[in-house]
Amino acid sequence: QVQLIESGGGLVQSGGPLRLSCAASGRTVSRYTTGWFRQAPGKGREFVSAIRWSTGNVVYVDSVKGRFTISRDNAKNMVYLQMNSLKPEETAVYYCAAGYGSNWLDESGYDYWGQGTQVTVSS
Repeated sequence: QVQLIESGGGLVQSGGPLRLSCAASGRTVSRYTTGWFRQAPGKGREFVSAIRWSTGNVVYVDSVKGRFTISRDNAKNMVYLQMNSLKPEETAVYYCAAGYGSNWLDESGYDYWGQGTQVTVSS
């Protein structure tokens, strides 16, 4: 079992930065693929980024490439999402997830989820 707790959400102006953190407990997060998803009001959950446990490879949805950076601190059992140049349309609840699934671009690849943290980008 893995418990995930996100933090770092809040209100930020358009173009501003925000750093989300995900604290994992129960088992070392380095053994899992860890990812970030987001869900805007009235929309489905959307993949944002992920990092493979085995290789350290990372992947991003096209819309955040060059602006978001996912990272992991294995010693602290933490996963981070640095978000720069945020846009109002990226207002959403952001979720941290962990899993062994082969499909790291989809919710089906993840077994454990945090409760989410709200990110609001004002225009």
